Amino acid sequence: MTIAVYPGSFDPVTFGHLNLVERGLRIFDQLIVAVAINIKKPPLFTPEERMAMIREAVGDNPRIEIVTFTGLLVDYAQKRNASVILRGLRAVSDFEFEFQMTHMNRRLQTGLEIVFMMTDEEYFFVSSQLVREVASFGGDVGGLVPENVRQNLRKRFAE
Repeated sequence: MTIAVYPGSFDPVTFGHLNLVERGLRIFDQLIVAVAINIKKPPLFTPEERMAMIREAVGDNPRIEIVTFTGLLVDYAQKRNASVILRGLRAVSDFEFEFQMTHMNRRLQTGLEIVFMMTDEEYFFVSSQLVREVASFGGDVGGLVPENVRQNLRKRFAE
């Protein structure tokens, strides 16, 4: 059984993220969507809120597990017996960062494969940061995020 970890901040989850979840399930037996807790980057939503939004968006699929993690991704993957890390690429600008992270992760944990998937072209421009910014100014992010996420963004910025 091939277990893959799909890490990210998912703050908030977008259709681009969900596109990779859907496509990852075509390749891997189990997909662990791992919400990273990054103390250097203050999130808009708590880890629990992010996990709940992802759960609602993906539905009840026994092949998907949604968790949070801290620390090194390679350590978490090893602890979960995952042999693959799934990463998404949107644009050339993502590649340089991912290239550095891949080589560091391989240095830290040999035998762990990193698989990159290009986001479908309709989501190339979508990032959580851009979605947060548009939503913060009252812009409509429908079509970029699931409805539950859109409603949570409206509530958060209305506060």
